Amino acid sequence: MITIAVDAMGGDHAPRPEVEGSVLAAHEYGLRVLLVGQPNVIRAELANISRPTGAIEVAPASEVIAMEDHPAQAFRRKKDSSVHVGTRLVKEGLADAFVSAGNTGAVMTAAKIIMGTLPSVDRVALAAPFPNAKGSVSVLLDVGANVDSKPEHLLQFAVMGEIYYRLAFGSRRPRVGLLSIGEEEIKGNELTRAVYDRLRDLPVQFVGNVEGNDLFSGKVDVIVCDGFVGNIALKICEGLAMEIVKLLRKTYKGSLASQLGYLLSRGALKGIKRTMDYSEYGGAPLLGVRGVCVITHGKSNANAIKNAIRVASGLARARVNERIEQELSLTHARA
Repeated sequence: MITIAVDAMGGDHAPRPEVEGSVLAAHEYGLRVLLVGQPNVIRAELANISRPTGAIEVAPASEVIAMEDHPAQAFRRKKDSSVHVGTRLVKEGLADAFVSAGNTGAVMTAAKIIMGTLPSVDRVALAAPFPNAKGSVSVLLDVGANVDSKPEHLLQFAVMGEIYYRLAFGSRRPRVGLLSIGEEEIKGNELTRAVYDRLRDLPVQFVGNVEGNDLFSGKVDVIVCDGFVGNIALKICEGLAMEIVKLLRKTYKGSLASQLGYLLSRGALKGIKRTMDYSEYGGAPLLGVRGVCVITHGKSNANAIKNAIRVASGLARARVNERIEQELSLTHARA
């Protein structure tokens, strides 16, 4: 049975969404879940759940890293935090993956230091899935693990993102694009121009540059960029999605005709909201660490936690780290 360690104390509304989502995941996917955090708080939340809790256990951790904590300082000072304990469980082989909606910087720091990175990986990357216009999913990476990147790092991001897409979404030959300011290979900054020709030599289906307006077009499956640009792009997309939903609600609160239109189109609007809802996509895996680590939104509800656990268990079963190490080793050998 796959075992997933879940940071029960990390999210904005913890521990309720983490506990409820873990119970749903354990029941629906047949998993063993270790809820990591303060036992009294977690057990009190479990007592409020009427459905069978399945294979749920509590892994004690006395400290909590808050969202406002400085990641590096919190990592050094709070040695018995839920983030420390969760990543140690993976390091020691007591869990197959770690899921957290907590302080992203602290989770990445703990994963890199405690779990460690794969031998062939210079920089880890956060890979964010999101819906596209073709009814499928595209993946953007890096979305914040690195503020500054070198060409070699983006090449590794491309390989890791392509492997993740194959394993997570079932595509045999994902299309890989480089995020730039124009489709022509001469467009871009020093980093993207240095990467372009070298991406064509990788064992991936590189289709060239893509622009910001292609993020949702479905033109490519994997979009590669440095973490500074990727994080800004991701936050813009998240904010736009939320504002569109708010605008639709505001529009339909107007006249009687608008309210009638809302009733007639309610099913379609629910479909749009579901498509744009981050909770359906299960968070962003931190690729390149020795073990599976999935980081999800701080505002995650129970559904988001459940889906993050689903993604983590799928990557653990697929042995994503072994595949990344094998293919990056081959890439280095060809270079």
